[in-house]
Amino acid sequence: MSVVDIEKFSQKPPAGSFDSGYECSRLPSLQNATQPTSPVRSISESGTVELLTYEHQYSDGGLKANLTVLGAFIALFCTFGLLNAFGTFQAWYTTHQLQHMSPSTISWIGSLQLWVFFFSGWPIGRVFDSYGPTCLMVAGTLCYLVSILATSFSVHYYQYVLSQGILFGLSVGLLFYPSLASISTHFLKYRATAIGIAVAGSGLGGVVYPIVLQHLFETVGFGWGVRISGLASLAGCVASTLTVKSAPSPTQPGSCPNLKILPDARFSLLSGGSCLAALGFFIPFFYIVDYARHLSISEHTSFYVLAVLNAGGVLGRIAPAALSDTIGCFNLLAPSAFLCGLSCLILWFVTAKSLATLMLFAAIYGFFSGAFISLVNPCVAQISHIRQIGTRIGMLYSMLSFPSLLGSPAAGALLSRGHGSFDGLIIFSGSTIIAGSLLILVAKLLIEPRLFARV
Repeated sequence: MSVVDIEKFSQKPPAGSFDSGYECSRLPSLQNATQPTSPVRSISESGTVELLTYEHQYSDGGLKANLTVLGAFIALFCTFGLLNAFGTFQAWYTTHQLQHMSPSTISWIGSLQLWVFFFSGWPIGRVFDSYGPTCLMVAGTLCYLVSILATSFSVHYYQYVLSQGILFGLSVGLLFYPSLASISTHFLKYRATAIGIAVAGSGLGGVVYPIVLQHLFETVGFGWGVRISGLASLAGCVASTLTVKSAPSPTQPGSCPNLKILPDARFSLLSGGSCLAALGFFIPFFYIVDYARHLSISEHTSFYVLAVLNAGGVLGRIAPAALSDTIGCFNLLAPSAFLCGLSCLILWFVTAKSLATLMLFAAIYGFFSGAFISLVNPCVAQISHIRQIGTRIGMLYSMLSFPSLLGSPAAGALLSRGHGSFDGLIIFSGSTIIAGSLLILVAKLLIEPRLFARV
């Protein structure tokens, strides 16, 4: 039996990382062969197997890699930053064009944004793994433009659902996933730091957009306010599309059409914990402005509470991510989620009864929520092969779409059921996040049973 041409690529995984993803091989002349579960080998006439691997080289820096981080930062500023500012829209709709509707009904617009954004992750990830980021980001930029213009001219509830809820959510996904997945193809040693810097763009956008939008709404009106901010952001989307590039793939697009993503227990627990946390995770972003008004804080000042929440997220996205490159991503992910939930149950539920204490909660929750957001992707990348990163991140976010869709309307229903009391809403948010953090901790212990080992 002659030597068969087997093409295989592999990477050296970090300690405790996923190793069953090394199955993508091409066997053009060998039929009925099983895919190997270890790094690949050539098959000789005697039937012996010899190791033959291709190792992906990470640049961990350089012009192309650094421009990708910059482009991703801009993309997330313009997209996820505006998504983080939905509390501004929620509060405006409640007192203006949709004032005849309940907060729970209005929150479906923001929840649909999250659902479409998260659910689109899996198909977008598959396309990215085969074709790279550019075509996806061009489509995302066009969707962004159409959604902003359509939202600015909307009058009826269903129009906001279609333009802001569905189309804008899709545009965020088309720009978000390729940007972050591209970073993972350039960086290994400093992956979490690079992703943290990029994700900080969403936090900074969450600081800028509430203040800018509120000012524009009050001075030029809702329609022109949305158009001015959206068209300015469009320039950022174009810039990010031109600068975000993925590292060359070890195989050509389509060479692995049967690539299988088989979640092991670690990935399943990480996904399950993230889904539980997602039920309550976005509730503060949607309702903290309404809560500030509940405390009789002026309408103008209440929007700054959301800005402070997102400002805390800027630091939270960078500092823990940089630290995780030293002590491990999983070692920080579970504590960050736990402290998010704990801050809701203690700082928000018990102490946030004035502007000062509410600002304190917003800053602390923003910090730990930012850490959680920036650390999820590096954790997925750590337990995935390079050719699986886009698909696996997309798979996780697609699963997150359903709890994200239901969480905020459920909180709105609790608010209505409590006749304006926020107690049930806050307890629901904090308890679900804490429950999710415990599942993530189990995933970490499954990778490495020693509690303080680097994972």
